[in-house]
Amino acid sequence: MLIDEIDFAGLYQQQLALAKRTEKAPEHWDKRAEKMSVTCANPQDPYLVQLIAKMDLSGARTLLDVGCGPGTVGLNVAAHLEQVYGIDYSQGMLEVAAQRAQAMQLSNVTLKRRAWEESWDDLPLCDIAVASRSTLVGDLRSAMQKIDRAARLRVYTTHTVSSSFVDVALQQAIGRTVIELPNYIYAVNVLYQLGIRAHVDFIRGPNCQGNFDSYERFCESVSWSLGALSEDEQQRLFEYYTRHQQLGQRLVSPTRDWALVYWDKNPEAV
Repeated sequence: MLIDEIDFAGLYQQQLALAKRTEKAPEHWDKRAEKMSVTCANPQDPYLVQLIAKMDLSGARTLLDVGCGPGTVGLNVAAHLEQVYGIDYSQGMLEVAAQRAQAMQLSNVTLKRRAWEESWDDLPLCDIAVASRSTLVGDLRSAMQKIDRAARLRVYTTHTVSSSFVDVALQQAIGRTVIELPNYIYAVNVLYQLGIRAHVDFIRGPNCQGNFDSYERFCESVSWSLGALSEDEQQRLFEYYTRHQQLGQRLVSPTRDWALVYWDKNPEAV
C-alpha cells in the first residue's frame, strides 16, 4: 500500500524543523512547577477528569507516568494502584510532585529524574504507561516504541489537536509566521507503521494560559511559546492586548483540545 511507503516519523521531524521547535531546558519547567501544580494537576481540572475517566485501570497494579510534571496523572490515580512511578526531566517538577505526594499521604509513589531520550532500563515494567501532554518530542517513533515497551497491559498518550500552542490570529497580529507543529495525526500513523492499531478519542480542556491580569503576564506567556519578541513585536502585542481588553474580547481561546491516542497490549483486544 502507498501509505506504508510514507515515512511519517521523518515527516514529523521535518514539521518540527519547519516550526523551529526547540526543546525547552529543564530549568524553564522548574519555574512553572508551582503554578502547574495548582492548575493542570488540580484533581478537578476538566482535562484531567476526562483523561482519568477514559483510562481503564482494571487488572492494573502499577503505572508509569512519563513526563509526570507535578504528579498530574500519577498522584491522582495512586489510590487505586499498588505503585506509581513518575519520571520527568525537570527537577523542579519532581520536587513539587514529591511535596504533593507527601501532602496527600501517598506512600506508593516513586519519582525519578529521567528524560525521554535517556535509558529507562532501571525502571520496572508497569501494567499501564501514560504520557499526558508530554509527547512533543524530537523523535516520535522512538518515544512511542519506548513507552510501548514500558507497559504490560495498556498505554495512554495525549497529543495536540491544534497545530499551534499560540492562537493563529495573535501570531499574525504581531507579524510572526504561523508556527505549525505536528499534531496527533503523526502519532496515529507512526503507531500504525509500528504495527500498533491505536484508538483515538478527544478531550476538551481549558486553556491553562487563558487568564492574564496584566500585559506583562500576557507577554511573558507569549514569549514562553514563541521565544524572545522583538521591540516591534512587543509593540504589536501590546496593541493587540489593549484592543482586546477595550472590546472585552478573549485574548486566547478558552479551550484547548487534546487527542487521546491509546492501545491495549493484548492484540486480541484491539
